[in-house]
Order: sequence, then structure tokens, then C-alpha cells
Amino acid sequence: MNDSKSQKNEVVKNLFERKSVRIFEDRPISPEDRLTILQAACQAPTAGNQQLYTILEITEPALKKRLSVTCDNQPFIADAPLVLLFCADCQKWYDAYRYAGCTPRHPSAGDLMLAVEDSSLAAQNAVTAAWSLGIGSCYIGDIMEHCELHRKLFQLPPYVFPAVMLVLGYPTARQRERTKPARCPLDSIVMENTYRKMDRDALYQMFSHKSGQQSYEDWMTAFCNRKYNSDFSREMGRSVREYLKEFLSSDQTEQ
Repeated sequence: MNDSKSQKNEVVKNLFERKSVRIFEDRPISPEDRLTILQAACQAPTAGNQQLYTILEITEPALKKRLSVTCDNQPFIADAPLVLLFCADCQKWYDAYRYAGCTPRHPSAGDLMLAVEDSSLAAQNAVTAAWSLGIGSCYIGDIMEHCELHRKLFQLPPYVFPAVMLVLGYPTARQRERTKPARCPLDSIVMENTYRKMDRDALYQMFSHKSGQQSYEDWMTAFCNRKYNSDFSREMGRSVREYLKEFLSSDQTEQ
């Protein structure tokens, strides 16, 4: 941040400095900081003030160990002092409508998208609050992988989806000092009024800073194989697709 005004603003400074942390000090998060993080999460923007999410705090070591395997074999999940699973939750409002004598329609894809948005906003508030307290975090998108297994593991009802998982803890000195990866140029992210499809040269300019000593083509090929075409990415697509079929089915058993 070159702007002196931004440097004096602690909120903006934290947003610029925050980076993913995957190695934590071996010490617990205090009850006070845990409460602050959770309260901050619940102050996030939310569609119609509905708070279409439920936060599961995963404290059982065996569950954390299981997640470290099912979420693409990432051992640091098991060691994280705080693990929070943000579930997109259309179930509570649907049940509340019925208990009140309403005749609600079944939740739709639009309702699920709103709930995923609410979950993500709450998670980002938690991440930002944590960093301001000296606590690092890492998003675990792989919670959507093996969706059937994770829904069964956490006893999620039909209209609840495991959208976002966070692991949190105090960063080690090396993690605190590690350089944050550079983001893409602003003019490749921000467009005015309408979408501008980027041509080959524009995309090269957008991503070229990531390739380092490799050629752009070699880096992009390796990244595509490691992430986009990976087995875990394909499994995530399959499991989410199957969940959507169930979610949108009109003959679900009422819960």
C-alpha cells in the first residue's frame, strides 16, 4: 500500500496484509478471542438479515484428523487450534415457516446461492477479525469435496450444505514473515459496466507475474494439472453436482 491514508487505516491495512497460514504455533486461541471471531462472523452482511448459515465448531480431535484426510490430505487441519465449518443453511427458515403454519415452497437453487453467499461473508468477517487479533487462517475449499461423506459426518439435513471451512491459529514466525503472493493487476479484475472477454495477450499480462522463472506456458500447464484438472477438483464437481440434484428434487422426504 503506497497510499498514506490507507496505511493509517488499520482495517484496510489488515486486509492488505492478511495471507493464508498453514503452520500454527502450538497454543490455543483464548476464549475471548474465539468469542470475538464468532461474534464478528455473525455481524457480516446477510440477505434480508436471515443469516442463512450455521457455524459448526469442530473440536473433536478424531473429526479434525478425519477432515485432514478427506479434505485432500492436508495434515495441518488436524493441528489447527480452531476449526470452523460454515454451512449454507436453508433448513432452519424452511422449518420455521412450516412450524408457523405457512406453506413454503421447497428451497430453490437461488436460495442455496444466497445461503452460500451468506456463509462466505460470515467466514470472511471471521478471517478479518482473526488477523486483527494476530490469528492466522486458511480457507479449506476442499470441504465441498466428498460432499456426501461430509454431510453424513456432520449429520447435515437436506437443505444444509458444507460451504466453507476455516482453520485458525497463531502463525509461526516464518509464516508471519512469509511474503504474501501478489494479486493480479486491478485493471484485469475491475471492468466498467459490461464484461470484457480477455484475449490471449490480455490474459498473459494478467497471469505472467505468477510464472516466476518458468515460462508462462509451462507454469499455466502445471497449474492446470495440479488444480483445475486434478482428481480432487473433479471429485468436488461430481459431489456438488450430486448434492444439487438431491437439493432440487421435488420428492425429498420432509424433515
